[in-house]
Amino acid sequence: MRGPVTIALLLLTAVNAVAQVAAPEDQTPLREALNIGISSTEIAIVPDFAGTDVTLFGAIENVDPALLAKGGYDIVVALEGPRDRITMRRKERVAGIWINRHSVVFEAMPESYSMASTRDIDKIARSSELVTHSVGLPRARIVPSSFSGRAEDVALYRDAFLKLKEDSRLYQTNPGGVKFVSSSLFAATIHIPADIPNGAHTIRAYLFREGRFFDEKTLQMSVVKTGVEEAITAAAFDQPLLYGMFSVLLAVLTGWTASLMFRRD
Repeated sequence: MRGPVTIALLLLTAVNAVAQVAAPEDQTPLREALNIGISSTEIAIVPDFAGTDVTLFGAIENVDPALLAKGGYDIVVALEGPRDRITMRRKERVAGIWINRHSVVFEAMPESYSMASTRDIDKIARSSELVTHSVGLPRARIVPSSFSGRAEDVALYRDAFLKLKEDSRLYQTNPGGVKFVSSSLFAATIHIPADIPNGAHTIRAYLFREGRFFDEKTLQMSVVKTGVEEAITAAAFDQPLLYGMFSVLLAVLTGWTASLMFRRD
């Protein structure tokens, strides 16, 4: 993996050097911008998949050397999984029976979210700036579309949602995970958990200058199942009736075989 990443960084260095040629004094300095690339645009899920890392690399064009020297630039990168409708339910005891009494629906939430940044995101910009440009996953952005219960309890569902995602390592952050490797070139390692959902994923890179949002770039990455897992998934979605019947038959045969093997004479 080091070979392609090194070559890409060298190419970005050349592009960045050309972009930084001094402009005539009578022209307005060019605005900073991002260029990014990724080590792999497709992750194949095999039966023994235990997670992996993806390397994102990039460069800041038209960088201000003085501002760069004093750490005035910050980079945030995030890998967002497919978005889905999430329902959180809360059980309560009614007449001695535990039932789902209230629920909250969060619309279009990413099933997975991995973020890396040059430093703690709270130190990069104000919360209002992050929310305005949808950078990171601030708690203020997790707003329910429907809710049955007391309004003051929304925070409980929100915290429970985040805890479940963080405990399963589907939501993770890595402050300091983005490093400037030379001059205006940077690289970041994004961890792919073992149970990452398959489908289309989006990689976003954000540039901040002295706490202010400046630029954003996106890349697409796909996670696909291969081999037996791919065949099973396709059967479950394409032929649900046959898949269900086969699953029941397999369970019956497995139980009957086990009873024969372990029965006592």
